[in-house]
Amino acid sequence: MPGRRIEIAGVVQGVGFRPWVARLARAEGLAGSVYNHAAGVTIEATGPAEALDRFVARLRSEAPAAARIERIEQRSAELEAVGFAIAPSAAGARRVSVAPDRATCADCLAEMRDPGARRHRYAFTNCTACGPRFTIATDVPWDRAHTTMAAFALCADCAAEYRDEADRRYHAEPIACPACGPSLALLDVHGRPIAAADPIAVAAEELRRGGIVAVKGLGGFHLACDAGDEGAVRRLRERKRREARPLAVMVRDLDEAAALAALGPEERALLGGAERPIVLCARKADAPLAPSVAPDTNLVGLLLPYTPLHHLLLAAVERPLVMTSGNRSDEPIAVDDGEAVDRLAGIADRFLVHDRPIAARCDDSVARVIGGAPTVLRRARGWVPRAIPLPAPVEAPILGCGAQLKNTFCLAAGDQAVLGPHVGDLDRLEAFEAYGEAIDRLERFLGVRAVVVAHDLHPDFLSTRYAHTRGGTLVPVQHHHAHAAAALAEHRIEQAIALCWDGSGLGPDGAIWGGEALLVTAAAAERIATFHPVPLAGGEQAIREPWRVALALLDEAFPSAPVEALLPGIDPRAIERVRAVLAAGIAAPASHGAGRFFDAAGALILGMHRARFEGQVAMALESAAAPAVHAALPWTLRDDVLPWRIDLRPAFRALAAAKLAGASPGALAARWHETLVAVGAAVVRRARAAFGPLPAVASGGCFQNARLAGGIHDALGGGLLLHREVPPGDGGIALGQVVVAAAAIARGGG
Repeated sequence: MPGRRIEIAGVVQGVGFRPWVARLARAEGLAGSVYNHAAGVTIEATGPAEALDRFVARLRSEAPAAARIERIEQRSAELEAVGFAIAPSAAGARRVSVAPDRATCADCLAEMRDPGARRHRYAFTNCTACGPRFTIATDVPWDRAHTTMAAFALCADCAAEYRDEADRRYHAEPIACPACGPSLALLDVHGRPIAAADPIAVAAEELRRGGIVAVKGLGGFHLACDAGDEGAVRRLRERKRREARPLAVMVRDLDEAAALAALGPEERALLGGAERPIVLCARKADAPLAPSVAPDTNLVGLLLPYTPLHHLLLAAVERPLVMTSGNRSDEPIAVDDGEAVDRLAGIADRFLVHDRPIAARCDDSVARVIGGAPTVLRRARGWVPRAIPLPAPVEAPILGCGAQLKNTFCLAAGDQAVLGPHVGDLDRLEAFEAYGEAIDRLERFLGVRAVVVAHDLHPDFLSTRYAHTRGGTLVPVQHHHAHAAAALAEHRIEQAIALCWDGSGLGPDGAIWGGEALLVTAAAAERIATFHPVPLAGGEQAIREPWRVALALLDEAFPSAPVEALLPGIDPRAIERVRAVLAAGIAAPASHGAGRFFDAAGALILGMHRARFEGQVAMALESAAAPAVHAALPWTLRDDVLPWRIDLRPAFRALAAAKLAGASPGALAARWHETLVAVGAAVVRRARAAFGPLPAVASGGCFQNARLAGGIHDALGGGLLLHREVPPGDGGIALGQVVVAAAAIARGGG
């Protein structure tokens, strides 16, 4: 009987795709089957040609919301079939086809809240539209046997739902209920069980009285406390050794979020979306949050519950909760109960755990609205392992090892690249070990072993050292070329003018880059503009003590400035020691990094002389900027040499003079931002005049700053392409490393 064999690639497993296909085929009067395999989904269908045409058209236009169809290929086939069935999964070449984890859907929430339903208050309720996916997957294709739910045998009721085509749990692989699924338990600080008929109620009471509870989520543990209790938040910071980084806050719903922060339609859509990231929002002045939740910034990271357990806990506590990663500072997030008790002892007062294993360590994603649209700042749960299409298939599997800080790796095979989950800073042994384990897991998941390994130029990055342990073909990639190439890949363009602004990255000349404009393709990057450098007295010490950078700029730009008045509180003897280092030119490397200029401006304007984490001063400076001030400071561009030199010393001199004249910190911070906006827009315009009307992209950690990135975007009339699903910071460069390495291999380099 004539029919068609239809191959579908994309995110088509774990999203209710096969049940939907079966219902659609039957509605069109077709016979055949649909089945998962390691590369996607195959449909074999037979029936009238007109019905087959309608069926294929509807596959494209009516797919489930969580599905992402990358490609549909069909060919004629002779088939024999009666009826339409979901067939057993098959083996084959692998692609990433499993969906990211999805927040609990409205139907499951309603069922969970219904006292008459058998899943009333059940913390593991899910269906084909929602629930755990990547974090419980142990292999592909997406079948229960390839998940951590394999150990939970279905009861008769769940089995009936699983087989019932009309049920929303038809072929829902993580299906469970209180009779046959995972269960909760409460542990004390030593990991001993606490007898509790309702572990959630006992945990909620602990939180209400100021305790700290470790909560096992989808991709790891959270540490939770009352977000309105300053004492509890301070205790959490002290125990976790997280001095100043903002803490995320989980709220029950959008109404509670709106009571804490100003929400536009974009923030509401992000908060309520199936990915459920932490969303950076403008905190209201009267928000009932502890000051220590997010010091030095007017932003607060909010997220809504995304599992039934979170919904039940928030409902029981009836107040916003700090919900931060379950780790000590700079360690990987804990995933196993025993690991959590060992590593979080001394932090958590209680542990709310369950017996469903976590297969993949996966932290919460972070997003922000920049330039009028969402931008992913940390790509993890909800986005991983969603693939990014490549412009052409790679010749061999490629691993991009990423950076030292905010690390994410990338694995490319065939015509897709997959950014792994956020790993974080690699400074600690535990984080470095988790990094290697995550790479191994994704390679097993895809059934490949990378034979080309791309890495940063910096020899001391642990990601670079890891690359050298792998063997295969090593391809070093300059840091900012990788940033720019990630933007090219995301926006599917071949050439662009790229603004690459961040704290630092090793240039091919051995200098510290970070304030660059590049003429870039995947194969090559030409540096066409850069910031006039500033010396960093003491090297890394100047990053931790940005007053040193401010002093260097003041001495260059405004030699007669009263430094003691401009940098109050700094010991004059320390100033003289730093000046001696600058005069000697030893241990004072020159930096072009835009992030260092932001640090210097923050030290001058806000008196922030020490930074307790990367980006703290710049974040505070953005928060301080007055919204209504739009006057830029003076600066110069020398374009008679290549690369062109952007000189911010006039701006710094004017900034110091304005401060001495009594200008407010808010006005000064705003003028600093407007200056950098003017610089970015002018460089792009000048580059287009010199090199043609090319698209412009922005990449690098500085473009997490909404006033800066959105300002340049608007100044260019929307003619600046910003990152959206790939982080602009170092969490995105692994994708760029893969793209550059693929181009190098294609032209015979590497």
